[in-house]
Amino acid sequence: MRFAHISDLHLGKRLNNYQLTADQKHILEQIADIAEKESCDAVLIAGDIYDKSAPSADAVKLFDGFLTDLCRRGLSIYIISGNHDSAERVSYGRDIMERADIHICAVYNGSVHIVRAEDEYGKLDICLLPFIKPSSVRAYYPDADIVTYNDMMRTTLENSDVDTNRRCVLMCHQFITGASTCDSEYISVGTLDNIDADVFDGFDYVALGHIHGPQNIAKNIRYCGTPLKYSMSETVHKKSVTIVDIKEKHDVTVSTVPLVPLHDVKQISGSYNELMSKEYYDGLDLEDYYFITLTDDADIPNVMHKLRTVYKNIINLSFDNSRTRSVSLVTAGPRKDTATPFELFSSLYTEQNGCGLTDEQSEYIKGLIDRIWRDEV
Repeated sequence: MRFAHISDLHLGKRLNNYQLTADQKHILEQIADIAEKESCDAVLIAGDIYDKSAPSADAVKLFDGFLTDLCRRGLSIYIISGNHDSAERVSYGRDIMERADIHICAVYNGSVHIVRAEDEYGKLDICLLPFIKPSSVRAYYPDADIVTYNDMMRTTLENSDVDTNRRCVLMCHQFITGASTCDSEYISVGTLDNIDADVFDGFDYVALGHIHGPQNIAKNIRYCGTPLKYSMSETVHKKSVTIVDIKEKHDVTVSTVPLVPLHDVKQISGSYNELMSKEYYDGLDLEDYYFITLTDDADIPNVMHKLRTVYKNIINLSFDNSRTRSVSLVTAGPRKDTATPFELFSSLYTEQNGCGLTDEQSEYIKGLIDRIWRDEV
């Protein structure tokens, strides 16, 4: 049996104030095309379908269209909920959808939901386990010693009908020890939510969700990552669809197919003059989303507006210069009752920034002070 493994769609997510509906629609269509082209039998969606527990109408419409597209292509669909999802909302219409070969396990009921499929190699158990916490599992097993997330997962699997002597796949949305994280994910302080990979011994493949960077945790235990870049730390990621081919027990092949976004997310850095020079941006796609870091020491009036004349979609503007790299403490000097407002401002600016105002800045501040004083009179 051949699967396309995806997760963390985060439908409805925004990048700063930019709505990503068109980007997400484009990537979902591409995923469906890949699943069909790769002759997949099914698609595994390992949680965080939506970015919020109460998704927008546009996000729900996007997912509805995606499921409809997959069904039209004759693909089976397996879905679990993630920590961003409302389990009850994702479960809506579950029994009806099962008739359309869409299998949903969003609400934890004390065990693992097993769907038994079959192919030319025999029976294959697809085990669905939504995002869970130790408190959820303790409610079902009050006598079990459940302190850690590791205890939680062992208890859940040991009290399920999973038979790892058979061919079996597990879908899971948790943090596994050793995973590399990025700044768009919520991770508990320390290692509170860690689960050891050896808890999953015996499964032919573990389709993980929750971590945004595609990576293998152990043999056939994999995070497929998000289909789109959702933070600055993800700009270096190579987004893809994971393709899993399972034949006999333990005979598993895992490969990836790259995804091409409608708009990429990039990080660029340099001085204002460098970034605004035509020879610098000539090779860039100016429709992409940009995280920009300016290295100028001098302030540039209306810099965001000026940058947007070239880079239309700026997600964030930050600064890396002598001021941001050093922490200076501004202390109050002797009181100067006779100092003008401009002299006071100029003195504070010099003490804070390690250099005086430029002629252009001085003229701007003097004019601003004159207007303020004139309006107050």
